[in-house]
Amino acid sequence: MVRWSSLFNADGHDRRHRVQDEFRSLLPTRRDQLPAPPISAKEVTIVALRLKHQIEQVVPCELEEERITKPHSPILTDAVVETARQAGGEEHKACVVYCLLVVKKWFKRQALCELWDADLHEVRAVAAEMMAKRIIEGEEDQNYLLGEVLLKRYSILVNGEPSVPANAIERAVDLHALTVIGSSGYQKCISYLWRGWLVQDDDDPSRFVDYGNKTNTDYWSHLDPDRMRVPQYQNAVQVAMSVIYLGLYTGAINTINPLGDLDVVEAMLYVFTVGFVCDEISKFWKVGRYYIGFWNVFNSTLYAMLATSFILRMTALGNAVDSEGRAKFNTLSYNFLAFTAPMFWMRLLLYLDTFRFFGAMLVVLKVMMRESLIFFALLVVVLIGFLQAFVGMDLTDNSLQHSDFVIKAMLNAIMQSPEFEGFENYAPPFGLILYYIFTFVVMVILLNILIALYNSAYEDITENAIDEYMALFSQKTMQFVRAPDENVFIAPFNLLEMFFLILPFEWWMPQARYDRLNDIVMGVIYSPLLVITAFLETREAHKVKSNRRRGEEDDDVVQEWEQVLTECDFEADGWDKKVQQSKPNVEFDTAVLEVRKLQGEVGELKELLLEMRERGGWGSETLKESKLGEDTLGESSDSVGREE
Repeated sequence: MVRWSSLFNADGHDRRHRVQDEFRSLLPTRRDQLPAPPISAKEVTIVALRLKHQIEQVVPCELEEERITKPHSPILTDAVVETARQAGGEEHKACVVYCLLVVKKWFKRQALCELWDADLHEVRAVAAEMMAKRIIEGEEDQNYLLGEVLLKRYSILVNGEPSVPANAIERAVDLHALTVIGSSGYQKCISYLWRGWLVQDDDDPSRFVDYGNKTNTDYWSHLDPDRMRVPQYQNAVQVAMSVIYLGLYTGAINTINPLGDLDVVEAMLYVFTVGFVCDEISKFWKVGRYYIGFWNVFNSTLYAMLATSFILRMTALGNAVDSEGRAKFNTLSYNFLAFTAPMFWMRLLLYLDTFRFFGAMLVVLKVMMRESLIFFALLVVVLIGFLQAFVGMDLTDNSLQHSDFVIKAMLNAIMQSPEFEGFENYAPPFGLILYYIFTFVVMVILLNILIALYNSAYEDITENAIDEYMALFSQKTMQFVRAPDENVFIAPFNLLEMFFLILPFEWWMPQARYDRLNDIVMGVIYSPLLVITAFLETREAHKVKSNRRRGEEDDDVVQEWEQVLTECDFEADGWDKKVQQSKPNVEFDTAVLEVRKLQGEVGELKELLLEMRERGGWGSETLKESKLGEDTLGESSDSVGREE
């Protein structure tokens, strides 16, 4: 069996660790006792400062972002990128991409602190990200790129102390650097991590190495419980457990027990719920408050309602069989249970984000929810103001008599169903006029602002849907890889780990024997999946060996247009020569190319004139005219260059 070193402390449990350098982190992690980075934090910081100075000189003033991001940028030339690549020298060149992402974060923060130069710093942040992408895509050594540039962890100095070690993969996800995430090398690295082809080293968890059995075609060597740490296998188990969880809920809600007794299906539903709740608490303990997000709040609400249903069911069981209290609490329990049905089905979307369609739509929904905060902030202020006015009108006789009516009418107006009846006699004419104003503000102004925000968010995401999906997929992969458990027990199997392994054995059993026990338990639990994954990995091993024999990448797939490509020789039949003669030069504009061509011809003409003058064949007047023509051509060339 493969043994993985713990990413946490020696006893297998992780402790809290304060995030030191994250300005806005999507996937922060609290981990102690990580191995020291291969390069000192001071050296990495110096490299980052060199790159920051370079970008400030390359982008000295506010420029259009398109000039930075277009393929053949006149700003980020090959010379500029090569200079950036040399910022760390030969010894520290592997940390340049990581440092560029750090510089991007610095410029982003500077844009928030210096609003008068926000656009300039935003363009510089884009330049740092584009340079990182071009360095990644320009690296030909894939092993060096994956192992040293993208996956090796580095630290910088923050307040005189080294920050939490992180690699370029993690940093790009944290900063939502879509340009870097969309690069080919980055996506290849994510694909290898997702498949389990890159795993953490047993002796040094900060290093990632190739999976040893990637080319092993022996079936039994892949039948290993440790392979459950592979992200795609964990995701498959989570999807399966979610479908089973939904099936248990469907069975429970469709088999009502009038007497209030708990049947097997409903009991299993609550057992699954306890497992998911324990999993959420464990992740919150490991990650901290940064773990709280939309889906966490959504799941917590679902689990809270299920817990309420269970408590009401237990209360009903505490009453006599034919009593009124038992029927009342039993009915209330089923009402809470039925109320959660939409949330159960929506919960599936959380585990279907690996599919491109669902992933892109989830990104749209997340952005829309974030944009909704602006609407709700305005709405709360408006609601409080108008509600205070209505309450003040109702308090003229020192008693609140119509507060329920007013609140209901205001909520109906928000839902675009205003009720004007009843306001004629509510402090006339002020009550009706005030409600008209409230309806206009909410329905005409605020709701249209919300629609505009939703439309803007939808357009921004759909225009960049592919990169957004890749960023979501990368984030999901890093959730499995960034701080993996030493022993993978996916909810609700975590209950077995808690009550049958940790509590009775971990505190006294030797570590080697305890690890062996965990492997046996995981092998039994995941045996149906391991049988399938071993077969799939064996088949993949044959493909990898075939690709290596052909000298291709491990994940290469022969497409239909490549099947006969080996029989073609475009250089021998002259086709390549014709293509090279007719292909356009897309790096420069046509006018620039023509002027450069004309400059070359004028230079040749000048040399010819000077040679003829030495022989005495031309007079001074002719030379003056040729010099004047050359100066005129130079001015026109400079004009074209400025326009370009």
